[in-house]
Amino acid sequence: MSVIAPKFRLGYFIKALLDNIFWAVVLLTLAGIPAIMILLFYIDLPIIDGQILTPFLAFTWMTHPEMSVPLVKAFMQTDFFRIAAFPGFGFGALLAAGVIFVERKMLAKLQLRVGPFYCGKVEGILQLMSDGIKLLTKEIIIPAKADKPIFWVAPLLFVGTAAAFVSLIPVAPKTVVADIDVGLLAVFAIIGFFPIITVLSSWSANSKYPFIGGIRALHQMISFEIPLILSLLGVVILTGTLNLSEIVESQATYWWIAFLPVGAIVFFIAMLAELERIPFDLPEAESEIVAGWLTEFSGMMYGLVQLGSYLKLYAFAGLFVVLFLGGWQGPMVWPPFPEEIVTEGITMGPVTAQIPGLPLFSQEMLNGTLWFILKTAAVIFFILLPRGVFPRIRIDLLLHVGWYRLIGLSFVNIFIALGLLYAGVLGPEGIL
Repeated sequence: MSVIAPKFRLGYFIKALLDNIFWAVVLLTLAGIPAIMILLFYIDLPIIDGQILTPFLAFTWMTHPEMSVPLVKAFMQTDFFRIAAFPGFGFGALLAAGVIFVERKMLAKLQLRVGPFYCGKVEGILQLMSDGIKLLTKEIIIPAKADKPIFWVAPLLFVGTAAAFVSLIPVAPKTVVADIDVGLLAVFAIIGFFPIITVLSSWSANSKYPFIGGIRALHQMISFEIPLILSLLGVVILTGTLNLSEIVESQATYWWIAFLPVGAIVFFIAMLAELERIPFDLPEAESEIVAGWLTEFSGMMYGLVQLGSYLKLYAFAGLFVVLFLGGWQGPMVWPPFPEEIVTEGITMGPVTAQIPGLPLFSQEMLNGTLWFILKTAAVIFFILLPRGVFPRIRIDLLLHVGWYRLIGLSFVNIFIALGLLYAGVLGPEGIL
């Protein structure tokens, strides 16, 4: 039996297009404009010609591109923008999305497969978008005997904890959500919440496979958190500070990985275990316990856990860059802004437009962000690589590596740092 495809009707197409335009205008009028007005009342508006800009005048200025630049710059300096966009959650989520796509394509190439291919035609570039839409539209199934409040809250707690981790990573000079004096201690405090959330989510599912995966995750994370913390003490000893931005600034001449390679190796291995990446993916062993502590999650609950996992991956890679690879430090490769942009505005032929607020970003910030992203991408590549190369190890070997080998190497790293400090090579009074 043949099926006749429906004919294209121009009238139906125009009607659907007009319907979409109508609802877009309605939503913009009823929701978009009021939301913008409310937001303007909470932004510290700039001073233009000696007068503070009012929210009503600022809303009028937004319709003029050359007058809206100061508003955009003022908005980018707010805490909301730092937390939600850059360098906070939005920036981390964007990098996490890119990591998911690159991981799938890279593993396909390593295993002589094609990988995502059809969505977007060009190497399946839209596959991530289609997967996100699929997760948003899939039904969320809750086990009948699950502890429903904890089961619902666990994915949100996981994403929130990962976002808090991201907020401590400095991307460029003075470009960090929370620049606190005890930033490294805050990192350890936040990392400590992941095992608790994992156990709670696995226990609340009231299923044997998630519970087995949760117990494995608890053993694994606890056994590797101790060498993870000890491996960073060498950096603290040589810099004399727990502030992550100051640690980056201390590497203006040389990176700490050159003097503390043992600590960097221990931290990298412990980081793989904390991220539950192969060969330390015992909590999510598909061939043994289906999907570990993630077995009962479905729909967007599973999507939130995956988002939190890749945010955590980016945060750990960024932390490795900050502590051992000089953070945003690097040669100045970003071209300087033309003098007329810095002092006057934008030159358009014989006319110079006076646009206050330019440039939006400093040259140092853009250059630092570029180097930070390049270094972080390199670290993420080496985090993803073992998944296509190494097999999973047994849990007894995993615990043996964490409790014996890595802790011993961590103390060796501490002794190296103390030797460099007391020999007068490094430190506040060192020759270097």
